[in-house]
Amino acid sequence: MIIRWLWLALGWASVGLAIAGAALPLLPTTPFLLVAAYAFARSSKRFHTWLMEHRQFGLLIRNWREHGAIDPWSKFWSMIAIALTFGLSIALQLSPGILIVQAITLSAVTYFILSRPNGPGRDRSERD
Repeated sequence: MIIRWLWLALGWASVGLAIAGAALPLLPTTPFLLVAAYAFARSSKRFHTWLMEHRQFGLLIRNWREHGAIDPWSKFWSMIAIALTFGLSIALQLSPGILIVQAITLSAVTYFILSRPNGPGRDRSERD
């Protein structure tokens, strides 16, 4: 019983962070939605169904679960956030060592995001 409540709390905390991430450029949305879906699947069928059928968030989760896909709009905003993050670090004149580590990490994240398919019916190969 207590484990169920912990999963439920994690689910709602993740939904809250996902909502904040939709508004804040440096906080991701999709990973928190995936955690919320996982937590709700273990704690509440009602909340899991609500999240999976949500008008804004449901498609992101389903695309990832079923196709390992990230939609183009999310990719676009991810790239904006990455550029702003690195630009801010340069503007703050962080040490070269930090900038190098950040550049390597952000490059890997960029590669991962851009290498994911766009989802059903939106892949470049399906349009050609």
